[in-house]
Amino acid sequence: MATNPVLNKFKVPGTASGPGTARANPTAAPSAGDLEHMYNQPAYGGPIYPPTGFGPGGGGGGGGGASAHYMTLDDVIVRTAAMLAVLLTAGAISWSLTSNTAVAGGLLFVSLLGGVGLGLYMAFTMRVNAVNALIYSAFEGFLLGAISRIFEERWPGIVVQAVTGTVLVAAGMLIVYKTGAIRVTPKFTRVLVGATIGVFGLMLVNLIAYLFHPGGLGLRDGGALAIIFSLICIVIAAFNLVLDFDIIEQGIKHGADERFAWYASFGLMVTLIWLYLEFLRLLGYLRN
Repeated sequence: MATNPVLNKFKVPGTASGPGTARANPTAAPSAGDLEHMYNQPAYGGPIYPPTGFGPGGGGGGGGGASAHYMTLDDVIVRTAAMLAVLLTAGAISWSLTSNTAVAGGLLFVSLLGGVGLGLYMAFTMRVNAVNALIYSAFEGFLLGAISRIFEERWPGIVVQAVTGTVLVAAGMLIVYKTGAIRVTPKFTRVLVGATIGVFGLMLVNLIAYLFHPGGLGLRDGGALAIIFSLICIVIAAFNLVLDFDIIEQGIKHGADERFAWYASFGLMVTLIWLYLEFLRLLGYLRN
């Protein structure tokens, strides 16, 4: 007769079958030695994670060793707030320096190169810790500060409008997610990831097309097609916020290591930055 693999996990030593095997008569009352052995077994120690996951001692934070701390919502909030603080500080410095054209060009080049390079490294290796995340925030802050100053000088008041739009969309998507109006299913995730890759692919093709034709594909030239493309990007970025919220909630629910909070905050920041830049572009097109 087949044995039950769950019941076979409960082994006691000193039985007829030898150490580490099941008791020959499972219906018999356990002996005093059996009771003592069961009493000495370790208690439940929390969730068990796959080797590549973000459980205690996992590789998500870039370090090794066991950890007894699980991620909480407060961990994500604190880390996101720290990244925002660094971004805003760097942005304010960049804003003040961008009045000089030469300095503005250097800031844009260095911050764009550093932000994209470090962001891709963290996204693909999933090695996100305090140092990486805060340096990334500084790069992005210098980039956004310079871009925002350029837009503001051309269209006064546009930065406040873009920030307002970003905050309202983020708050709206959080409400939609928490009320269950949008559920993150495997199909939803596949479609969203595919759409995100698609729009970034179009951006890359449009950038290459600039080298051979003025205006490229017309996705960023300020015309009707550019407005439609920015609207599509805003919608996709908004739905990516829902995915970010779900990643955070699932991480907390399944007891992810607290170091995963840095990765969750990093993903949230990437989406918010993208959303803000698309609002800047769209408002600039409409102002034209």
